[in-house]
Amino acid sequence: MASFETDHHTCVSFPTPRSFQTTFKSDLKETLFPDDPFKQFKQENSLRSLKKAVQYFVPIFEWLPNYNFRMFRFDLLAGITITSLAIPQGISYAKLANIPPIIGLYSSFVPPLIYAIFGDSKHLAVGTVAACSLLLGQTIGDVVSAEENPTLYLHLIFTATFITGIFQTALGFLRLGIFVEFLSHSTITGFMGGTATLICLQQLKGMFGLKHFTTKTDVVHVIHAIVINRREWKWESAVVGVIFLVFLQFTRYIRQKRPKLFWVSAIAPMVVVVVGCVFAYLIRGKDYGIQTEGIAIGRSFAIMKNEQVDGNKEMIAFGLMNIIGSFTSCYLTTGPFSKTAVNYNAGAKTAMSNIVMAVCMALTLLLLAPLFSYTPLVALSAIIMSAMFGLINYEEAFHLFKVDKFDFIVCMAAFFGVAFISMDVGLMLSVGLSLLRALIYVARPAICKLGRIPNSILYRDTDQYPHAIQEPGILILKLGSPIYFASSNYIRERVLRWIREEQELSGSKGDVVEHILFDLSGVSTIDMTGIETLVEVRRTLEARGIKVAIVNPRLKVMEKLIASHVIDKIGKENVYLSIEDAIESSHKSLLSNDFADHCDAA
Repeated sequence: MASFETDHHTCVSFPTPRSFQTTFKSDLKETLFPDDPFKQFKQENSLRSLKKAVQYFVPIFEWLPNYNFRMFRFDLLAGITITSLAIPQGISYAKLANIPPIIGLYSSFVPPLIYAIFGDSKHLAVGTVAACSLLLGQTIGDVVSAEENPTLYLHLIFTATFITGIFQTALGFLRLGIFVEFLSHSTITGFMGGTATLICLQQLKGMFGLKHFTTKTDVVHVIHAIVINRREWKWESAVVGVIFLVFLQFTRYIRQKRPKLFWVSAIAPMVVVVVGCVFAYLIRGKDYGIQTEGIAIGRSFAIMKNEQVDGNKEMIAFGLMNIIGSFTSCYLTTGPFSKTAVNYNAGAKTAMSNIVMAVCMALTLLLLAPLFSYTPLVALSAIIMSAMFGLINYEEAFHLFKVDKFDFIVCMAAFFGVAFISMDVGLMLSVGLSLLRALIYVARPAICKLGRIPNSILYRDTDQYPHAIQEPGILILKLGSPIYFASSNYIRERVLRWIREEQELSGSKGDVVEHILFDLSGVSTIDMTGIETLVEVRRTLEARGIKVAIVNPRLKVMEKLIASHVIDKIGKENVYLSIEDAIESSHKSLLSNDFADHCDAA
C-alpha cells in the first residue's frame, strides 16, 4: 500500500517542551495576574517605578494631585446626598444585626475614610448592608444572646469584622479573588432574593408593634411567631408603617420614571426618620404600640464609565477598612449597591465623596445623634422593607427560567434554602449545584461532528448547520474542552459511537469511515490520562483499519504530546495545521487505497 506525504508538516510547529519553571510561571500569571498589573512598572527608572508602585497600592496618590475645585463641587453634593441615605440605613441595618444604632453610624464614619485612601473605584460608596447585618446577627446570635449578654455579643461582632477584614486583605494580596467567581449570577440572584424575603418578614415585628418574636430567621418560624402573637398587633403601628412604606416606594417609582430626580429617592429614608421621630414624640408613640429605639445613636458603575476597577485592590481596601473599623466601634462594611447608585447618579468624580460623607457623619454624631433617640421602629422597618423589595428580582428569575432551566434551579435552591432553612445552607446548596454542573461539564466535554459549509472552506457543527457537507470516508470530530481523567472514558465511548452511527446511516455492514480527524484547537490542556486515552483510541481505530490524524493542537497540548512521545507514535506526518490540509492528505490516501484495491482485483 503506497503512502502519500505532503509538506503540511513543515508548517506545523513542534516546539521543544518548555521547562517546568517557564510553564509554572506562565500558568501562575494567567491564574492570578490575568491583567498583568506590574507591566506598568517595567522599562521605567527606579524612582518613577517607585512612584507608580505607590500610586498603584495607594490610589489616593494617583487622583489627589490632579484634584480641583470643580471636581470637589460634584463630590460635595454626592457626599451630602449619600449621607442622607447612610444615616437611616446605618440605624436600620444595625437593628438587623441586634447592635446599638450608633454602631451603624460609626460604620459610615471610619471605613469611608480608609476606602478613600486605598479604594480603586471612583463611584463606590461605603456603608453597611442588610444581608451582612442579618448574617452577622444570626451567626453570633446562635452563640451569645444580644439581650442577655450585650457586651460579649458586641465584642464578638467586632471580632467577626476583624477576622473578615483579615481574610479580605489576604485574598486581595494573594490575588485569590478567583474564589468569588464560584458564586454564579444565578446563586447571587437567588441568595439576595431569599435574604430580602427573610428581612422583609422580620420587619413585620416593627410594622405590627410586636413585643414578642422569634430569634429564628426562616420563613416558617417568622410567620408562626407573627400568628401566635396576633393579640399584640397594633393597628396604629401598622397604618403608620404602611404609609411610610407607600411613600418610600413612590419615591423609588419617581426615580425610575425620572432618573434626574434620583435625589428624591435618596433623601426619602431620612425624611421618614425625621417625620417618624417628630410624630412619635408628639403623639407619645409608645401608647399606640409605636416603639422607639430609646438610644442616641463596581464594578458595575465603572463599566458604565468605561473604567477598570481592580477587584483584588478592592478586596484589600475592604479588608483594611474592616480591620481598622473593628478597632473603632464599626461593624462589617462594604460597598452597598443602593448607596453606590446614589453616589454615581449624584455625579461623584472621585472617592472624595466618601470623605465628605465621613465628615458629615462625624458632625451628625457630634451634634445631631440625640435627635434620633425618638426614631420609631416602624419607620426603620419601612425603610428596610422598601430597600429589600428592590433585591427580590423576580423578573431575572423568570428570565433564567426561559433561558436556562438549570440556572433557574440553582437560583431557586438559593432562594428557598435561605428562606426556609438558613442563609448558609441556602448558599451552600446553590454553590453545590453550580459546582456539580461544572463537574458535569468537565466529565462530559463538548464534542461535535464537523462538516463543510457549501461554497466555503469553513467547517462547522453539523447539528447547528445540517446542510454542511461531510466528506465521504472522513469523520471530523472537534473536541472543545480540556481532556482530563474525568472525561477520558466519555471521549473514548463517544468516538466509537460516532463510528457506529456513521455506519448505521450508510446502511453498510463494513466500516464506512477510513479516516478520523481530531480537531484539537479547542482543547486548552490535557492530562496524562487524557494522553493515554488518545493513544488507546488511536490503537483501537487503527486495528479496525481507520487512520487517525490530529489538527492544530495548542502549545500546551503539543508540548505534552511531544514530551510523552505520542507525536512519535502518531507520526509528525499525521499532525496538521488545518482541517483543509488533513482532508487533502486523507483524499490522497483514499485514492491510493482505491488504486491498490483495483490492482489487486485485476
